[in-house]
Amino acid sequence: MNLPPKISYSIPLLLSLLFLHPSISHPTVIPAHHSLLQCLYNHSIPHTLIFTPKSTNFTATLFSSALNPRIIFDHHSPKPFLIITPTQESHAQAAVLCSKHLNFQLITRSGGHDYEGLSYSTTLGPFLILDLFNLRSISFNADNTVWVQSGATLGELYFSIASKSRTLAFPAGFCRTVGVGGHISGGGIGTIMRQHGIAADHVVDIRIIKADGEILEKESMEEDLFWALRGGGGASFGVILAYKINLVQVPPKVTVFSKSLTSILGATKVVAKWQQVAYRVDKRLYINALLNVTNETMQVTFSGLFLGELPELRLIMEQSLPELQMANKDCKEMSWIESQIILSTFPVSSINSSQPLSILLDRSPRALHPSFKVKSDIVTEPIVEQSWEKIWKYILKGDEQLVMIIEPLGGKVAEIGETETPFPHRNGSLFVIQYILSWNGTGEKVAKKHINWLRGFYKFMSPFVSKKPRAAYLNFRDLDLGRNTECMISYDNAKIWGKKYYNVNFKRLAYAKFKTDPDNFFKNEQSIPPWIF
Repeated sequence: MNLPPKISYSIPLLLSLLFLHPSISHPTVIPAHHSLLQCLYNHSIPHTLIFTPKSTNFTATLFSSALNPRIIFDHHSPKPFLIITPTQESHAQAAVLCSKHLNFQLITRSGGHDYEGLSYSTTLGPFLILDLFNLRSISFNADNTVWVQSGATLGELYFSIASKSRTLAFPAGFCRTVGVGGHISGGGIGTIMRQHGIAADHVVDIRIIKADGEILEKESMEEDLFWALRGGGGASFGVILAYKINLVQVPPKVTVFSKSLTSILGATKVVAKWQQVAYRVDKRLYINALLNVTNETMQVTFSGLFLGELPELRLIMEQSLPELQMANKDCKEMSWIESQIILSTFPVSSINSSQPLSILLDRSPRALHPSFKVKSDIVTEPIVEQSWEKIWKYILKGDEQLVMIIEPLGGKVAEIGETETPFPHRNGSLFVIQYILSWNGTGEKVAKKHINWLRGFYKFMSPFVSKKPRAAYLNFRDLDLGRNTECMISYDNAKIWGKKYYNVNFKRLAYAKFKTDPDNFFKNEQSIPPWIF
Protein backbone atom coordinates (compact mmCIF):
# COMPACT_ATOMS: atom_id res chain seq x y z
CA MET A 1 0.00 0.00 0.00
CA ASN A 2 1.15 3.52 -0.71
CA LEU A 3 0.50 6.68 1.21
CA PRO A 4 -2.06 8.95 -0.48
CA PRO A 5 -0.64 11.91 -2.36
CA LYS A 6 0.66 14.60 -0.05
CA ILE A 7 -2.18 17.00 -0.79
CA SER A 8 -2.01 20.08 1.37
CA TYR A 9 -3.47 23.52 0.99
CA SER A 10 -1.33 26.58 1.51
CA ILE A 11 -2.15 28.45 4.71
CA PRO A 12 -3.39 31.63 2.93
CA LEU A 13 -5.69 29.54 0.72
CA LEU A 14 -7.03 27.64 3.71
CA LEU A 15 -7.78 30.83 5.58
CA SER A 16 -9.45 32.40 2.57
CA LEU A 17 -11.70 29.36 2.15
CA LEU A 18 -13.12 30.01 5.59
CA PHE A 19 -14.91 33.03 4.16
CA LEU A 20 -15.88 31.87 0.67
CA HIS A 21 -19.47 30.98 1.39
CA PRO A 22 -21.85 33.94 1.83
CA SER A 23 -23.81 32.10 4.51
CA ILE A 24 -20.90 32.36 6.94
CA SER A 25 -19.83 35.91 6.19
CA HIS A 26 -21.69 36.96 9.34
CA PRO A 27 -21.19 34.06 11.76
CA THR A 28 -22.89 35.90 14.60
CA VAL A 29 -26.29 35.28 13.02
CA ILE A 30 -25.61 31.67 12.04
CA PRO A 31 -25.57 28.81 14.58
CA ALA A 32 -21.97 27.90 15.28
CA HIS A 33 -22.44 24.25 14.35
CA HIS A 34 -23.90 25.23 10.99
CA SER A 35 -20.99 27.58 10.37
CA LEU A 36 -18.57 24.73 11.04
CA LEU A 37 -20.37 22.44 8.61
CA GLN A 38 -20.32 25.13 5.93
CA CYS A 39 -16.63 25.69 6.50
CA LEU A 40 -15.93 21.97 6.12
CA TYR A 41 -18.04 21.72 2.97
CA ASN A 42 -16.18 24.71 1.54
CA HIS A 43 -13.01 22.66 1.90
CA SER A 44 -14.54 19.97 -0.31
CA ILE A 45 -15.02 17.44 2.46
CA PRO A 46 -17.82 15.15 1.21
CA HIS A 47 -20.90 15.09 3.40
CA THR A 48 -20.55 11.29 3.55
CA LEU A 49 -17.45 11.76 5.72
CA ILE A 50 -19.21 14.02 8.25
CA PHE A 51 -21.58 12.66 10.86
CA THR A 52 -23.90 14.76 13.01
CA PRO A 53 -26.21 13.45 15.76
CA LYS A 54 -28.96 13.40 13.12
CA SER A 55 -26.94 11.07 10.87
CA THR A 56 -28.12 7.47 10.74
CA ASN A 57 -24.64 6.13 11.52
CA PHE A 58 -23.60 8.74 14.08
CA THR A 59 -23.90 6.49 17.15
CA ALA A 60 -22.37 3.50 15.38
CA THR A 61 -19.42 5.62 14.26
CA LEU A 62 -18.95 7.13 17.73
CA PHE A 63 -18.98 3.73 19.44
CA SER A 64 -17.08 1.86 16.70
CA SER A 65 -13.77 2.00 18.53
CA ALA A 66 -14.74 3.48 21.90
CA LEU A 67 -13.38 0.90 24.29
CA ASN A 68 -14.68 1.67 27.77
CA PRO A 69 -18.43 1.36 28.60
CA ARG A 70 -17.75 3.30 31.81
CA ILE A 71 -17.41 6.36 29.59
CA ILE A 72 -19.52 5.38 26.58
CA PHE A 73 -22.70 4.88 28.58
CA ASP A 74 -22.13 7.60 31.16
CA HIS A 75 -24.96 10.09 30.65
CA HIS A 76 -22.73 12.82 32.13
CA SER A 77 -19.93 12.10 29.64
CA PRO A 78 -20.01 14.78 26.90
CA LYS A 79 -20.61 13.59 23.36
CA PRO A 80 -19.32 15.19 20.15
CA PHE A 81 -21.62 17.29 18.00
CA LEU A 82 -19.71 16.20 14.90
CA ILE A 83 -17.49 13.35 13.73
CA ILE A 84 -15.22 13.79 10.70
CA THR A 85 -13.72 10.71 9.02
CA PRO A 86 -11.11 12.08 6.58
CA THR A 87 -9.92 10.05 3.62
CA GLN A 88 -7.06 12.39 2.72
CA GLU A 89 -4.74 14.69 4.57
CA SER A 90 -6.38 17.87 3.28
CA HIS A 91 -9.62 16.84 5.01
CA ALA A 92 -7.77 16.66 8.33
CA GLN A 93 -6.18 20.05 7.65
CA ALA A 94 -9.59 21.54 7.03
CA ALA A 95 -10.94 20.07 10.27
CA VAL A 96 -8.10 21.68 12.23
CA LEU A 97 -8.48 25.10 10.62
CA CYS A 98 -12.27 25.25 10.73
CA SER A 99 -12.53 24.10 14.34
CA LYS A 100 -9.82 26.50 15.45
CA HIS A 101 -11.33 29.46 13.59
CA LEU A 102 -14.77 28.80 15.06
CA ASN A 103 -13.42 28.01 18.53
CA PHE A 104 -14.36 24.34 18.79
CA GLN A 105 -12.37 21.71 20.60
CA LEU A 106 -10.89 19.07 18.27
CA ILE A 107 -9.92 15.62 19.55
CA THR A 108 -8.23 13.00 17.40
CA ARG A 109 -8.93 9.27 17.46
CA SER A 110 -6.89 6.55 15.80
CA GLY A 111 -7.87 3.38 17.68
CA GLY A 112 -10.07 4.54 20.55
CA HIS A 113 -8.08 2.74 23.24
CA ASP A 114 -7.44 5.70 25.53
CA TYR A 115 -8.40 4.17 28.88
CA GLU A 116 -10.06 7.37 30.06
CA GLY A 117 -11.85 7.99 26.77
CA LEU A 118 -9.93 11.15 25.86
CA SER A 119 -10.02 10.17 22.19
CA TYR A 120 -13.81 10.34 22.12
CA SER A 121 -14.91 12.60 24.98
CA THR A 122 -13.74 15.74 26.75
CA THR A 123 -15.06 18.12 29.38
CA LEU A 124 -13.12 21.11 28.06
CA GLY A 125 -15.90 22.51 25.86
CA PRO A 126 -17.96 21.70 22.74
CA PHE A 127 -15.96 19.33 20.59
CA LEU A 128 -15.77 17.32 17.42
CA ILE A 129 -13.90 14.09 16.76
CA LEU A 130 -11.42 13.69 13.94
CA ASP A 131 -11.54 9.91 13.47
CA LEU A 132 -8.56 8.75 11.41
CA PHE A 133 -9.65 5.17 10.73
CA ASN A 134 -9.74 5.81 6.96
CA LEU A 135 -6.13 7.04 7.04
CA ARG A 136 -4.46 3.68 7.58
CA SER A 137 -2.27 3.00 4.54
CA ILE A 138 1.08 1.24 5.03
CA SER A 139 3.92 1.80 2.56
CA PHE A 140 7.21 -0.17 2.54
CA ASN A 141 10.59 1.13 1.51
CA ALA A 142 13.64 -0.79 0.30
CA ASP A 143 15.65 0.01 3.46
CA ASN A 144 13.22 -1.80 5.80
CA THR A 145 11.48 1.41 6.79
CA VAL A 146 7.71 1.82 6.63
CA TRP A 147 5.36 4.79 6.44
CA VAL A 148 2.29 3.87 8.47
CA GLN A 149 -0.66 6.21 8.83
CA SER A 150 -2.03 6.89 12.29
CA GLY A 151 -5.42 5.28 11.67
CA ALA A 152 -3.90 1.83 11.17
CA THR A 153 -4.07 -0.65 14.04
CA LEU A 154 -1.12 -2.63 15.32
CA GLY A 155 -2.77 -5.73 13.90
CA GLU A 156 -2.96 -4.18 10.43
CA LEU A 157 0.68 -3.11 10.68
CA TYR A 158 1.83 -6.56 11.80
CA PHE A 159 -0.20 -8.28 9.06
CA SER A 160 1.36 -6.03 6.41
CA ILE A 161 4.86 -6.71 7.73
CA ALA A 162 4.25 -10.46 7.67
CA SER A 163 2.99 -10.21 4.09
CA LYS A 164 6.43 -8.87 3.14
CA SER A 165 8.66 -11.00 5.38
CA ARG A 166 8.41 -13.46 8.26
CA THR A 167 11.76 -12.29 9.64
CA LEU A 168 10.89 -8.61 10.03
CA ALA A 169 8.94 -7.17 12.96
CA PHE A 170 8.13 -3.96 14.78
CA PRO A 171 8.64 -3.66 18.56
CA ALA A 172 5.22 -2.51 19.74
CA GLY A 173 2.32 -3.80 21.82
CA PHE A 174 0.35 -7.05 21.62
CA CYS A 175 -3.24 -5.73 21.45
CA ARG A 176 -4.09 -5.89 17.77
CA THR A 177 -6.92 -3.28 17.80
CA VAL A 178 -4.79 -0.50 19.35
CA GLY A 179 -4.30 2.43 16.98
CA VAL A 180 -0.79 3.18 15.78
CA GLY A 181 -1.25 6.94 16.30
CA GLY A 182 -1.69 6.92 20.06
CA HIS A 183 0.41 3.85 20.82
CA ILE A 184 3.67 5.07 19.30
CA SER A 185 3.29 8.67 20.47
CA GLY A 186 2.94 7.41 24.06
CA GLY A 187 6.07 5.23 23.89
CA GLY A 188 4.79 1.79 22.94
CA ILE A 189 6.01 -1.11 25.10
CA GLY A 190 5.78 -4.69 23.85
CA THR A 191 7.09 -8.23 23.78
CA ILE A 192 10.40 -7.63 21.97
CA MET A 193 11.29 -4.31 23.64
CA ARG A 194 14.02 -5.88 25.79
CA GLN A 195 15.89 -6.82 22.63
CA HIS A 196 14.97 -3.87 20.41
CA GLY A 197 13.63 -1.01 22.55
CA ILE A 198 10.13 0.48 22.52
CA ALA A 199 8.14 1.57 19.47
CA ALA A 200 9.05 5.26 19.81
CA ASP A 201 12.75 4.36 19.66
CA HIS A 202 12.25 3.28 16.04
CA VAL A 203 10.53 6.39 14.65
CA VAL A 204 12.66 8.09 11.99
CA ASP A 205 10.14 10.59 10.58
CA ILE A 206 6.66 11.95 11.33
CA ARG A 207 3.98 13.85 9.45
CA ILE A 208 1.94 16.16 11.70
CA ILE A 209 -0.62 18.94 11.23
CA LYS A 210 0.02 21.98 13.40
CA ALA A 211 -2.68 24.27 14.76
CA ASP A 212 -2.21 26.64 11.79
CA GLY A 213 -2.92 23.80 9.35
CA GLU A 214 0.65 23.40 8.17
CA ILE A 215 1.95 19.86 7.67
CA LEU A 216 5.46 19.25 8.96
CA GLU A 217 7.92 16.39 8.59
CA LYS A 218 11.15 15.89 10.55
CA GLU A 219 13.13 18.02 8.10
CA SER A 220 10.82 21.01 8.59
CA MET A 221 9.99 20.69 12.29
CA GLU A 222 12.05 21.82 15.26
CA GLU A 223 14.17 19.27 17.05
CA ASP A 224 12.18 19.69 20.28
CA LEU A 225 8.93 18.79 18.51
CA PHE A 226 10.33 15.67 16.86
CA TRP A 227 11.67 14.62 20.27
CA ALA A 228 8.33 15.30 21.97
CA LEU A 229 6.29 13.22 19.53
CA ARG A 230 8.22 10.03 20.39
CA GLY A 231 6.77 9.30 23.82
CA GLY A 232 5.25 12.62 24.89
CA GLY A 233 1.76 12.01 23.50
CA GLY A 234 0.94 13.42 20.08
CA ALA A 235 -2.48 14.84 21.02
CA SER A 236 -0.83 17.77 22.82
CA PHE A 237 0.97 18.99 19.72
CA GLY A 238 -1.14 18.39 16.63
CA VAL A 239 -2.70 15.72 14.46
CA ILE A 240 -0.14 13.03 13.71
CA LEU A 241 -0.87 11.76 10.22
CA ALA A 242 1.84 9.12 9.81
CA TYR A 243 5.08 7.72 11.19
CA LYS A 244 8.08 6.45 9.31
CA ILE A 245 9.42 3.55 11.34
CA ASN A 246 12.39 1.19 11.26
CA LEU A 247 11.61 -2.51 11.20
CA VAL A 248 13.81 -4.98 13.10
CA GLN A 249 15.07 -8.45 12.32
CA VAL A 250 13.64 -11.47 14.14
CA PRO A 251 14.55 -15.16 13.70
CA PRO A 252 12.39 -17.43 11.51
CA LYS A 253 11.34 -19.32 14.62
CA VAL A 254 10.51 -17.85 18.02
CA THR A 255 9.16 -19.64 21.09
CA VAL A 256 5.97 -18.74 22.93
CA PHE A 257 5.31 -20.14 26.38
CA SER A 258 2.71 -19.97 29.12
CA LYS A 259 2.34 -21.60 32.53
CA SER A 260 -0.07 -20.89 35.39
CA LEU A 261 0.43 -21.45 39.11
CA THR A 262 -1.77 -20.71 42.10
CA SER A 263 -0.67 -19.31 45.45
CA ILE A 264 -1.47 -22.72 46.94
CA LEU A 265 0.96 -24.36 44.52
CA GLY A 266 3.90 -22.06 45.13
CA ALA A 267 3.13 -19.06 42.94
CA THR A 268 4.35 -16.64 45.62
CA LYS A 269 7.89 -18.00 45.65
CA VAL A 270 8.02 -18.09 41.86
CA VAL A 271 6.78 -14.50 41.51
CA ALA A 272 9.41 -13.30 43.97
CA LYS A 273 12.18 -15.12 42.08
CA TRP A 274 10.82 -14.05 38.68
CA GLN A 275 11.09 -10.43 39.80
CA GLN A 276 14.77 -10.98 40.54
CA VAL A 277 15.59 -12.16 37.02
CA ALA A 278 13.01 -11.05 34.42
CA TYR A 279 14.45 -7.54 33.87
CA ARG A 280 18.09 -8.72 33.61
CA VAL A 281 17.85 -12.11 31.91
CA ASP A 282 18.88 -12.62 28.25
CA LYS A 283 17.51 -9.65 26.27
CA ARG A 284 15.81 -11.95 23.79
CA LEU A 285 13.52 -13.22 26.55
CA TYR A 286 10.35 -11.43 27.65
CA ILE A 287 8.33 -12.94 30.52
CA ASN A 288 5.29 -11.16 31.88
CA ALA A 289 3.15 -12.16 34.85
CA LEU A 290 -0.64 -11.89 34.93
CA LEU A 291 -2.21 -12.06 38.39
CA ASN A 292 -5.90 -12.69 38.96
CA VAL A 293 -8.28 -14.43 41.35
CA THR A 294 -9.45 -17.93 40.41
CA ASN A 295 -11.62 -20.08 42.68
CA GLU A 296 -10.93 -17.81 45.65
CA THR A 297 -7.18 -18.12 45.32
CA MET A 298 -4.52 -16.13 43.50
CA GLN A 299 -3.39 -17.38 40.12
CA VAL A 300 -0.28 -16.21 38.31
CA THR A 301 0.16 -16.88 34.60
CA PHE A 302 3.71 -16.49 33.34
CA SER A 303 3.78 -16.05 29.58
CA GLY A 304 6.03 -14.55 27.03
CA LEU A 305 8.26 -14.75 24.02
CA PHE A 306 11.80 -15.87 23.32
CA LEU A 307 13.51 -14.73 20.12
CA GLY A 308 15.00 -18.14 19.54
CA GLU A 309 14.21 -21.84 19.51
CA LEU A 310 12.89 -24.10 22.26
CA PRO A 311 16.07 -25.95 23.31
CA GLU A 312 17.90 -22.68 24.02
CA LEU A 313 14.92 -21.27 25.90
CA ARG A 314 14.73 -24.37 28.11
CA LEU A 315 18.41 -24.01 28.95
CA ILE A 316 18.04 -20.33 29.87
CA MET A 317 14.97 -21.01 32.01
CA GLU A 318 16.64 -23.89 33.86
CA GLN A 319 19.54 -21.62 34.71
CA SER A 320 17.60 -18.46 35.60
CA LEU A 321 14.14 -19.54 36.79
CA PRO A 322 14.10 -23.28 37.61
CA GLU A 323 11.33 -22.65 40.16
CA LEU A 324 8.84 -22.29 37.31
CA GLN A 325 9.57 -25.88 36.16
CA MET A 326 8.85 -25.05 32.55
CA ALA A 327 8.28 -28.11 30.37
CA ASN A 328 8.13 -28.65 26.63
CA LYS A 329 4.33 -28.83 26.82
CA ASP A 330 4.30 -25.21 28.06
CA CYS A 331 6.10 -23.99 24.95
CA LYS A 332 5.62 -23.84 21.20
CA GLU A 333 7.80 -22.70 18.33
CA MET A 334 6.24 -20.51 15.67
CA SER A 335 6.88 -17.42 13.55
CA TRP A 336 6.93 -14.00 15.19
CA ILE A 337 3.67 -13.00 13.51
CA GLU A 338 1.93 -16.11 14.86
CA SER A 339 3.21 -15.26 18.33
CA GLN A 340 1.42 -11.91 18.22
CA ILE A 341 -1.91 -13.66 17.77
CA ILE A 342 -1.28 -15.99 20.72
CA LEU A 343 -0.03 -13.26 23.05
CA SER A 344 -2.93 -10.92 22.28
CA THR A 345 -5.26 -13.00 24.47
CA PHE A 346 -5.30 -12.50 28.25
CA PRO A 347 -4.51 -14.63 29.99
CA VAL A 348 -2.67 -16.71 27.40
CA SER A 349 -4.86 -19.76 27.95
CA SER A 350 -3.54 -21.92 25.13
CA ILE A 351 -0.37 -21.72 23.09
CA ASN A 352 -1.88 -24.27 20.72
CA SER A 353 -4.87 -22.25 19.59
CA SER A 354 -4.89 -21.69 15.86
CA GLN A 355 -6.37 -18.59 14.27
CA PRO A 356 -5.76 -17.26 10.75
CA LEU A 357 -3.45 -14.29 10.30
CA SER A 358 -6.43 -12.39 8.94
CA ILE A 359 -7.70 -12.02 12.52
CA LEU A 360 -5.11 -9.24 12.81
CA LEU A 361 -7.17 -7.18 10.36
CA ASP A 362 -10.27 -7.24 12.55
CA ARG A 363 -10.56 -3.73 13.99
CA SER A 364 -13.71 -4.37 15.97
CA PRO A 365 -13.60 -5.14 19.70
CA ARG A 366 -13.80 -8.90 20.28
CA ALA A 367 -16.80 -8.36 22.55
CA LEU A 368 -18.33 -5.57 24.52
CA HIS A 369 -15.90 -5.04 27.36
CA PRO A 370 -17.18 -4.69 30.89
CA SER A 371 -16.70 -1.28 32.43
CA PHE A 372 -13.18 -0.84 33.73
CA LYS A 373 -10.68 1.48 35.32
CA VAL A 374 -6.90 1.24 34.95
CA LYS A 375 -3.99 2.50 37.02
CA SER A 376 -0.28 1.86 36.62
CA ASP A 377 2.99 1.80 38.50
CA ILE A 378 6.70 1.50 37.80
CA VAL A 379 8.67 -0.88 40.03
CA THR A 380 12.26 0.11 40.80
CA GLU A 381 13.09 -2.61 43.34
CA PRO A 382 11.87 -6.22 43.30
CA ILE A 383 8.95 -6.86 45.67
CA VAL A 384 9.93 -9.44 48.30
CA GLU A 385 8.01 -12.66 48.98
CA GLN A 386 6.51 -11.48 52.28
CA SER A 387 5.11 -8.40 50.56
CA TRP A 388 3.50 -10.55 47.89
CA GLU A 389 1.71 -12.46 50.66
CA LYS A 390 0.28 -9.17 51.91
CA ILE A 391 -0.76 -8.21 48.38
CA TRP A 392 -2.59 -11.54 47.90
CA LYS A 393 -4.40 -11.05 51.19
CA TYR A 394 -5.59 -7.55 50.28
CA ILE A 395 -6.86 -8.66 46.86
CA LEU A 396 -8.64 -11.77 48.12
CA LYS A 397 -10.60 -9.94 50.78
CA GLY A 398 -11.78 -7.37 48.22
CA ASP A 399 -14.07 -9.59 46.11
CA GLU A 400 -13.20 -7.58 42.99
CA GLN A 401 -12.30 -8.59 39.42
CA LEU A 402 -8.76 -7.25 39.51
CA VAL A 403 -6.11 -8.22 37.00
CA MET A 404 -2.48 -7.17 37.42
CA ILE A 405 -0.22 -7.40 34.38
CA ILE A 406 3.46 -6.96 35.19
CA GLU A 407 5.88 -6.49 32.30
CA PRO A 408 9.68 -6.50 32.59
CA LEU A 409 11.77 -3.62 31.28
CA GLY A 410 15.56 -3.72 31.22
CA GLY A 411 17.63 -4.82 28.24
CA LYS A 412 17.62 -2.37 25.33
CA VAL A 413 14.99 -0.21 27.06
CA ALA A 414 17.46 0.49 29.88
CA GLU A 415 20.39 1.14 27.53
CA ILE A 416 18.76 4.29 26.13
CA GLY A 417 19.09 7.47 28.19
CA GLU A 418 16.20 8.79 30.28
CA THR A 419 16.07 12.06 28.32
CA GLU A 420 16.73 10.68 24.83
CA THR A 421 12.95 10.43 24.35
CA PRO A 422 10.12 11.64 26.63
CA PHE A 423 9.58 8.02 27.81
CA PRO A 424 11.60 8.12 31.06
CA HIS A 425 11.31 4.54 32.33
CA ARG A 426 14.80 3.45 31.38
CA ASN A 427 17.76 2.36 33.53
CA GLY A 428 16.57 1.72 37.09
CA SER A 429 12.97 1.01 36.08
CA LEU A 430 12.47 -2.74 36.35
CA PHE A 431 8.78 -3.41 35.68
CA VAL A 432 5.56 -1.77 34.55
CA ILE A 433 2.45 -2.79 36.50
CA GLN A 434 -0.98 -2.37 34.96
CA TYR A 435 -3.92 -2.68 37.38
CA ILE A 436 -7.16 -3.43 35.51
CA LEU A 437 -10.37 -3.50 37.52
CA SER A 438 -13.51 -4.48 35.63
CA TRP A 439 -17.14 -4.85 36.64
CA ASN A 440 -20.50 -5.58 35.13
CA GLY A 441 -23.09 -2.86 35.00
CA THR A 442 -23.01 0.85 34.27
CA GLY A 443 -23.89 3.99 36.14
CA GLU A 444 -22.04 6.40 38.37
CA LYS A 445 -23.00 4.73 41.65
CA VAL A 446 -21.81 1.30 40.55
CA ALA A 447 -18.60 2.69 39.09
CA LYS A 448 -17.81 4.71 42.21
CA LYS A 449 -17.90 1.63 44.45
CA HIS A 450 -15.39 -0.28 42.33
CA ILE A 451 -13.14 2.66 41.57
CA ASN A 452 -12.89 3.54 45.25
CA TRP A 453 -11.71 0.01 45.95
CA LEU A 454 -9.03 0.29 43.23
CA ARG A 455 -7.88 3.63 44.62
CA GLY A 456 -7.53 2.03 48.03
CA PHE A 457 -5.49 -0.82 46.59
CA TYR A 458 -3.31 1.65 44.69
CA LYS A 459 -2.62 3.45 47.97
CA PHE A 460 -1.82 0.12 49.61
CA MET A 461 0.78 -0.60 46.89
CA SER A 462 2.69 2.64 47.45
CA PRO A 463 5.48 1.13 49.62
CA PHE A 464 6.36 -1.37 46.89
CA VAL A 465 6.73 0.89 43.85
CA SER A 466 8.64 3.94 42.57
CA LYS A 467 8.76 7.12 44.64
CA LYS A 468 9.48 10.82 44.09
CA PRO A 469 7.74 10.70 41.75
CA ARG A 470 5.50 7.67 41.92
CA ALA A 471 5.76 7.04 38.20
CA ALA A 472 3.10 5.94 35.71
CA TYR A 473 3.02 4.94 32.03
CA LEU A 474 1.28 7.40 29.72
CA ASN A 475 -0.43 4.77 27.56
CA PHE A 476 -2.14 3.43 30.70
CA ARG A 477 -3.97 6.73 31.13
CA ASP A 478 -5.19 7.57 34.65
CA LEU A 479 -7.06 10.81 35.35
CA ASP A 480 -6.79 10.18 39.10
CA LEU A 481 -3.25 11.54 38.79
CA GLY A 482 -4.61 14.99 37.93
CA ARG A 483 -6.33 16.78 35.10
CA ASN A 484 -6.70 20.00 33.21
CA THR A 485 -10.06 21.76 33.48
CA GLU A 486 -11.65 24.56 31.48
CA CYS A 487 -10.74 26.93 34.31
CA MET A 488 -7.28 25.57 35.11
CA ILE A 489 -4.71 24.68 32.46
CA SER A 490 -1.30 25.66 33.75
CA TYR A 491 2.20 24.27 33.99
CA ASP A 492 2.14 24.28 37.80
CA ASN A 493 -1.09 22.29 37.87
CA ALA A 494 -0.07 19.89 35.11
CA LYS A 495 3.36 19.08 36.51
CA ILE A 496 1.68 17.18 39.36
CA TRP A 497 0.77 14.40 36.94
CA GLY A 498 3.22 15.37 34.17
CA LYS A 499 6.24 14.37 36.23
CA LYS A 500 4.66 11.01 36.97
CA TYR A 501 4.41 10.23 33.26
CA TYR A 502 7.55 11.99 32.04
CA ASN A 503 9.73 12.72 35.10
CA VAL A 504 12.51 15.20 34.20
CA ASN A 505 11.29 15.38 30.60
CA PHE A 506 8.10 17.26 31.45
CA LYS A 507 9.73 20.69 31.39
CA ARG A 508 11.13 20.19 27.90
CA LEU A 509 7.77 18.88 26.70
CA ALA A 510 6.05 22.03 27.96
CA TYR A 511 8.63 24.16 26.15
CA ALA A 512 8.12 22.16 22.92
CA LYS A 513 4.40 22.78 23.32
CA PHE A 514 5.01 26.52 23.73
CA LYS A 515 7.01 26.64 20.50
CA THR A 516 4.54 24.49 18.55
CA ASP A 517 1.10 25.43 19.88
CA PRO A 518 1.42 28.53 22.11
CA ASP A 519 -2.34 29.18 22.02
CA ASN A 520 -2.99 25.66 23.36
CA PHE A 521 -5.48 24.70 20.66
CA PHE A 522 -4.68 21.00 21.02
CA LYS A 523 -5.68 20.11 24.54
CA ASN A 524 -7.37 17.51 26.68
CA GLU A 525 -7.65 16.64 30.35
CA GLN A 526 -4.01 15.54 30.47
CA SER A 527 -2.43 17.45 27.62
CA ILE A 528 0.81 19.32 28.12
CA PRO A 529 0.36 23.08 28.64
CA PRO A 530 2.61 25.59 26.87
CA TRP A 531 5.33 26.97 29.10
CA ILE A 532 8.55 28.91 28.62
CA PHE A 533 11.35 28.85 31.15
